Amino acid sequence: MTLAIHGGTPVRATPWPSWPPPLDPAQRELVTKVLESGLWGATQGGSVVADLVDAFARRSGVQYGVAVGNATLGLFAALRGLGVGRGDEVIVPAYTFVASATAVLLAGATPVIADVDPADLHLSPDAVRAAISGRTAAIMPVHLAGSPAAMDPLNDLAARHGLAVVEDAAQAHGATYKDRPVGGLGDAGVYSFQASKAMTAGEGGLIVCRDESVHERVWSTCNLGRKLGGQWYGHPSVGWNLRLTEIQAALLLPWLDRLDEEIDRRNASCAAIERELAIVPEVSVPPRPDGTTRDSRHLLMLRVDPGVDREFLLTAMAAEGVPLDAGYPPLGTMNALTAEGARVEPCPAAEEAARTVVWVRQSMLMDPAGPADIAEALAKVLSGKPA
Repeated sequence: MTLAIHGGTPVRATPWPSWPPPLDPAQRELVTKVLESGLWGATQGGSVVADLVDAFARRSGVQYGVAVGNATLGLFAALRGLGVGRGDEVIVPAYTFVASATAVLLAGATPVIADVDPADLHLSPDAVRAAISGRTAAIMPVHLAGSPAAMDPLNDLAARHGLAVVEDAAQAHGATYKDRPVGGLGDAGVYSFQASKAMTAGEGGLIVCRDESVHERVWSTCNLGRKLGGQWYGHPSVGWNLRLTEIQAALLLPWLDRLDEEIDRRNASCAAIERELAIVPEVSVPPRPDGTTRDSRHLLMLRVDPGVDREFLLTAMAAEGVPLDAGYPPLGTMNALTAEGARVEPCPAAEEAARTVVWVRQSMLMDPAGPADIAEALAKVLSGKPA
């Protein structure tokens, strides 16, 4: 069978579902209500941001939350609220989005890039243990691709060394670890509402935490150094305006009512892809991390055999109408980070992932016909030869 890249007929001609999906009636109604009210800003007297924060905190199993303009700012504010700053180090995984590290730099601290587990690609507790120094102030596990990191051993390490834990839950809305929601398992957790995420307002983020004093410091950081309940022009500490708008919150609040159904659809697609991949021995799905009780499947990672030409695979799959994503380069290979002082630990597992892992994006997981098309295209491409 001739590959599409060589002039053959593509496996799939049908467009994939768009993301974000069209507004549902509840979103349209609430957004219209906010627009017509004129109360668009978070400090103008509207209630939608507050309702969103309350609902997300409760869903995360904690009492407190703060909505912010994006998750990068959320990670920064969480670190600030936990007292992390100049002279401190924060351990982050090597296989993650660059914002996990740049948020640390924004807080004035040094990112320490540690390796991931070679099987599930989440932050390795063993690598964290080896990376801890006298300057370490926090650990930032990332709930990669919608599955939870190994929170119990990471929290144990943090407790033993007196470290804070900030969960980067940007990709993991609705995921659970040992039946406990992510985001509420460390000292603070941060979600993203950027355009590609499982819930989106184009941009946005939300910080959750269980401790009242941490919440007050995070809130102050996000509200120009004001004291919660204090004077409008009182600024006892340094802070910034990092707030989410009522319009963005109106897009997000109704989404919570359908989030679980969408997670179920993505999980069903991932299970179907794993079954279909029986015909493609060169491709496997990394195992879910131990302790995963609900994977929100923001995306599906696929590992290809080391002998596969990954660049040809990506190009040929796109030609077949089934585009895959190349995924992350290891953070330790980014000169911009090391130029800012990032400390890089040995990261062979992350480097191997960068050579052998590709992604199926979230919108593709929302199509019931997707699994068969993905497996058929993989089988076709991997049986063909580059020209």
